[in-house]
Amino acid sequence: MGAAAFVWPLISQMNPDASTIAAGAPIEVDLSPIAVGQDIKVFWRGKPIYIMNRTKKQIDEARAVQISSLPDPESDQARVKEGHDNWLVVIGICTHLGCVPLAHEGNYDGFFCPCHGSQYDSSGRIRQGPAPANLPIPPYKFVSDTKVQIG
Repeated sequence: MGAAAFVWPLISQMNPDASTIAAGAPIEVDLSPIAVGQDIKVFWRGKPIYIMNRTKKQIDEARAVQISSLPDPESDQARVKEGHDNWLVVIGICTHLGCVPLAHEGNYDGFFCPCHGSQYDSSGRIRQGPAPANLPIPPYKFVSDTKVQIG
């Protein structure tokens, strides 16, 4: 009994503290207030996450792009979850120098980074400018039709 009382605090102190757990904990986001054509920005692990409710026009334009013409080739279908094609979830950090791009700006109705002019389409794919890669996609899943879990 005495050994257990001695060992317990030593083992307990090896567990991560609450702030460490919270920093990596998944977050749930209610999508119901986001109208078609709008987006919101939330934060997960200190990173801005854009959640965009894309219009049919944005989806059609993103899917009409010749994939081989993209600097970082990736289909629109690979960047969204099946059955939820209208929802785009990306980490809002420019892949050039880490700035935060603006949503619904630029030539492609996607994202525009005003720092050096990188432009991403409505699928978060780099289309123009110095950025070398598409906006990253965080790990996420739909827990219902109106809720998404990021992380």
